[in-house]
Amino acid sequence: MPGSKNTSTNEYERSPVPADAQKGPGKFWGMYAGEHAAGTEFMIGPLFLLNGVTLQNIFLGLLVGNLLAVLSWRYVCAPIATKARMTLYFHLEKIAGVKLVKFYNLANGVLFCFLAGAMITVSATAVGIPFQIEMPGFDAIYPNSATFVIIVLAVGAVIALVAARGYDMVARFANVASPWMVLVFLACGLIALKQIDAANWDGLNEVWTQSITVAQGGKDIPVMGFWSVALFAWFCNAAMHIGMADLSVLRYARKPSSGWASASGMFVGHYMAWISAAFMLAAQIKLSGNTTPNPGIMAANAAGIAGIVCVVVAGWTTANPTIYRAGLAFQAMIPGSSRTTMTLVAGMIATIAGIFPAFAFKLLDFVGFYGTVLAPMGAVIFADWYFARRANFTPFAAEKSRMSINPSVLLAWLIPVAIAVYFIKFIGISSWFCILPCWIATAILHVVFSKILIKKRN
Repeated sequence: MPGSKNTSTNEYERSPVPADAQKGPGKFWGMYAGEHAAGTEFMIGPLFLLNGVTLQNIFLGLLVGNLLAVLSWRYVCAPIATKARMTLYFHLEKIAGVKLVKFYNLANGVLFCFLAGAMITVSATAVGIPFQIEMPGFDAIYPNSATFVIIVLAVGAVIALVAARGYDMVARFANVASPWMVLVFLACGLIALKQIDAANWDGLNEVWTQSITVAQGGKDIPVMGFWSVALFAWFCNAAMHIGMADLSVLRYARKPSSGWASASGMFVGHYMAWISAAFMLAAQIKLSGNTTPNPGIMAANAAGIAGIVCVVVAGWTTANPTIYRAGLAFQAMIPGSSRTTMTLVAGMIATIAGIFPAFAFKLLDFVGFYGTVLAPMGAVIFADWYFARRANFTPFAAEKSRMSINPSVLLAWLIPVAIAVYFIKFIGISSWFCILPCWIATAILHVVFSKILIKKRN
């Protein structure tokens, strides 16, 4: 079977991970901390302020949402990952069929590349500071100079080369970088609080509210409330936990309890780091009136050279596993292709995307869209794994019936996603409120259609 021989570059793309390649929980705590205490946290935190989130809602909403995300990794993704021990793509191929999975992999790989591109942009904003290069503005869509393009290309090349070395290199890079980055994030937040100079909660809340008013041009409009913040924190990584993309990572774990390692990313990165970054923008607005959330400049204002280096390295530690996942998606599209080659292709696409700053500055909207499209396919895996025998339908139907396209999967995926996209685009409902209903509907429809369509076919 391909991938059965254990070599330093073997990633077991089309076979279960053997016992001698499985890893203890330590590998995952560092990886999740490094991936989610990342350059994009400098971007996402300030966006809460710009969207008028109250100080109370940012603390409580992120607490609830991140807890739900950790539980999703631990009890939805990790149990299947440590029993099946297959990549998302190979697992899905057995259920959905080769041709349908190729289409899904294309969407998955490209969207992951765009996400990694946003992280490359964030790193580039810091690299340019020592050279006094003007960075693109908050509303920029295209690069503002040839120098910025060159910086993005250089950063993207380093990230792609690390990701191409495989999971071990990705995990090692994160484990080395994450402890230092966490300390810098914390330091940036504490320095920003000192710059804000608030004596108590009421004083901090007053400065926070004034910062929102300045950022919104004299208004104070809460675009995001408590549930918007909580659902964003829960589903900003929906494609990875309930969407099962992290089957590809957690298949290396010895036990499902390694799913708890996601807490290091959620509460260090998506709680402490987001709040720290939000305070950095509030301090910047108070001190200079500048409302542009440029990660490199904010980090430099708070922690000097250490902040700049942190933004660069943090972008790398997030983009590395994201490009690694995208490479696996592309490799699964072309049987017999090299994972290393496909990872380099993914890195090239991500680097090109990173040239366009709009992917970073519109990160909230983009992450919501990719979660809506990709996460429901995880519901197919979940329903197939847990309910096939109970509901009396064939598990891994595409493999057993030799279907290239499983119609039950196609319909169960596209119908809820199409309805969700309609509500998002034409009704104006936030994508964060669509992801969970879409996921549940896909799981139910997969069971129903499997019982009807697969029986008819057989």
